[in-house]
Amino acid sequence: MRAEIISVGTELLLGDIVDTNAPYLSRQLSTLGIDVYYRVTVGDNTARLADALKEAIGRADIVITIGGLGPTEDDLTKETIAQVFGEQMVADPASEKSIRDFFARRGAHIAESNLKQALKPETSIAIANSTGTAPGIILEKNGKIAVALPGPPGEFIPMLEDSVIPYLSKKSGGAPAIILSRTLKVAGIGESAAEEKIKDLIHSKDPTIAPYAKSGEVHFRITAKAPDKDSALEKILGMEARARGILGRCVYGTDNDMLESVLVRMLEGRGLTLALAESCTGGIVSHRITNVPGSSKTLLAGIVAYANKAKTTLLGVPEGMIRKVGAVSPEVAEAMARGAAERTGADIAIGITGIAGPGGGTREKPVGLVYIGIKTPFGDLCTKNILGGNREDVKWRASQAALNQLRMHLIEHGKD
Repeated sequence: MRAEIISVGTELLLGDIVDTNAPYLSRQLSTLGIDVYYRVTVGDNTARLADALKEAIGRADIVITIGGLGPTEDDLTKETIAQVFGEQMVADPASEKSIRDFFARRGAHIAESNLKQALKPETSIAIANSTGTAPGIILEKNGKIAVALPGPPGEFIPMLEDSVIPYLSKKSGGAPAIILSRTLKVAGIGESAAEEKIKDLIHSKDPTIAPYAKSGEVHFRITAKAPDKDSALEKILGMEARARGILGRCVYGTDNDMLESVLVRMLEGRGLTLALAESCTGGIVSHRITNVPGSSKTLLAGIVAYANKAKTTLLGVPEGMIRKVGAVSPEVAEAMARGAAERTGADIAIGITGIAGPGGGTREKPVGLVYIGIKTPFGDLCTKNILGGNREDVKWRASQAALNQLRMHLIEHGKD
C-alpha cells in the first residue's frame, strides 16, 4: 500500500513552525510496510488543499492530513476532504459531547465555533481526541482511505498510535512487510569522498544505502524491506558490514551515537582524563562533552581562553610566542593544550585556536583557519584545518574536527 502525507498550515510554509509530525508519521507507516512516496505541505487555503488531495488520491491508496481541524474559519481540512469525496458534513453526537465535556471539566465557556469541530463527512468514522477538542476522521470511499489528524503533537501522536496505526495495520494485512532503517555515522571525510568510496553499494536496491551530509560529518541511511524485523535487520547488518569494511575508522557510530558520546566512552574505557582549552570555539567542545551523562569521570576542566591575555595567564602561553607567530598558529594551539594538561593534571588535552569570521582573516590566515593541538601521553598532534561556512558553522565544524581527531588519535595508538 502507498500513503501520502499532507501537512496543512500556513505557519508551516512560513517556517514559523517546524513540522515534526510528518517525519514521525513516515516512520510509523514504514513499520507497517506502507510506502510513503510524497509528503506535501499546503497553506490554509481550501482550493489548494483540494488540489493536493485530488493529486494524492490519484497516486496513493491512503491520504493522511495533519492539521486544519481547529475551531477557526481557516481550519477547513475535514470540509475539504468532504468536498473532494463528494460527502455532506454532518454532526457527530459523540464528538460534540466530548467537546462539551472538555470545556465543562475546565469550567470554561464553550464558543459556538468549537462545536464546528464535531462535524464530519457523513460516512466517515470519528477518531476520539483524549487530549484536545479536535476529533479526527477516517473516511473510506471508492477504494481510497482518507485520514485527518490534528496538528498539535500532543494530540496527533496519541491519536495516531491509539487509533490510526491499529486501523492501518489491519488494512495492510497485519504488516506483511516492514521497512527498517539504520544510520551509519562517518566523520573526517566529506560527503562526496565518502560517497565515492562506497559508490558500488549505492546501486543496491534492497537494502539501499544513501548519504546525506550533516555539519562536519556524513550519515548513510541503510534501509531494508522484509517480511519481519529480524529479516530486515539481517539485510541491514550485512550492508553495514560492507560499508564499514570500505570506510574503516571514519565510521564512528550508528543511529543515536554522537561523536562526543563515542569519545567519552573511549576515554572512560581507558581510564583517561581530558582537559580542554578553547579559543575560537568558545566552549562548544566543553558543552558537547558535558552533555554526555557520566562525562564528569573524564572531563576535568574546560577553559575558554579567548583573549590573548587569557591564553597567557590561564594557560601559560608565552607572550613572546603570540607576538612572534600570532594567536592563530600551530605553536599556540600546542601551547594551549600543554598548558591545559599541566594546570589540570589531565592525561589528555586539546587546544583550539582559529578565525571564525566573518572578519579578522588575512591572505595568510583566512577566515575558517583553525589549528587543533592535542597532547597525550602516547604522542602529540597538531593539525591545520580550513573550515567553510559562516561563523557558527566554523565554530561547530572546529568542534567536530577536534573530537574526531582525538578519536582517531586514540584508535591509531591502540586506545579504542
